[in-house]
Amino acid sequence: MCNVWRHPTKSSDEITLNDVEKLPSGLRFVNITGGEPFIRKDIDEIINVIRPKTRRIVISTNGFFTERIIELCKKFPEIGIRISIEGLQKANDTIRGIRNGFDRGLRTLLALRRMGIKDIGFGMTVQDMNYKDLLPLYELSDALGYEFATATLHNSHYFYKLDNRIEKIDMVCNEFSNLIVELLKSKSIKKWFRAYFNYGLMNYIYGRKRFLKCEMGTESCFIDPSGDVLPCNGMNCKMPMGNIREQAFDDIWNSKKADEVRRAVDTCNKECWMVGSAAPVIKKNISVPFKWVLKNKLRVMFNREPDLCFNNKRC
Repeated sequence: MCNVWRHPTKSSDEITLNDVEKLPSGLRFVNITGGEPFIRKDIDEIINVIRPKTRRIVISTNGFFTERIIELCKKFPEIGIRISIEGLQKANDTIRGIRNGFDRGLRTLLALRRMGIKDIGFGMTVQDMNYKDLLPLYELSDALGYEFATATLHNSHYFYKLDNRIEKIDMVCNEFSNLIVELLKSKSIKKWFRAYFNYGLMNYIYGRKRFLKCEMGTESCFIDPSGDVLPCNGMNCKMPMGNIREQAFDDIWNSKKADEVRRAVDTCNKECWMVGSAAPVIKKNISVPFKWVLKNKLRVMFNREPDLCFNNKRC
């Protein structure tokens, strides 16, 4: 689903701590992703630089480097860790191509829990190969008290993939609808809004226009290993606003080039629905998901199915 591992960057070409220092202060959230962030030998120094600049830091990882993750969390117990687990053992290890990957990821999560780390959980990219594991994995996360994030297949230049697709659309979406019911049954308000996010994933899988306008490059951005500031990592071609190795971040953000890129985002027809592009606009336009949540929470309370209709078809 992602071929970034076939195209590793050279450490000599990657951004340095001096480049990371250029990030502005007052950020709401920073997600450190990859590839695999724990390959960086200076990950603790990166956290030290970023921590004063943002309210929250989450690192997305495959969970393989258990000892490195534990050592980092000893230094920074307030950071979040999200381990990518693509289903139960058979599906995860097949998709990830890492022998005993499920076992190591789960052991890492349990070790962090014993340490008292609170912001931990796992994320799953739902597809034909693992959709049957969606509900069992959610139930596992719920029983353990972990966060549970979902995604589905996307294509982009950054993933070095343009041919990802779901063939078993109805079956995959049926599992999403089952998950939505469970989330709406919960007493957690956060999970109710996650139900709306998962509804957006179903909408994306069915090839429909996204519920809320994408504002990547305005509400948030993505910085790749070379220092290019991009609106996101989901476009089919790379479209940098500038490079933090060469310019100050504010100069990039307020440049004519950045405005050109934002106009390109306005006309982008990919209709992506990833947490990075959806969460900011969900919060910004909270009345839209709130109405959906209220309506469907009531439906579930009265033992009715949530309203999930696409092209006159209930998933």
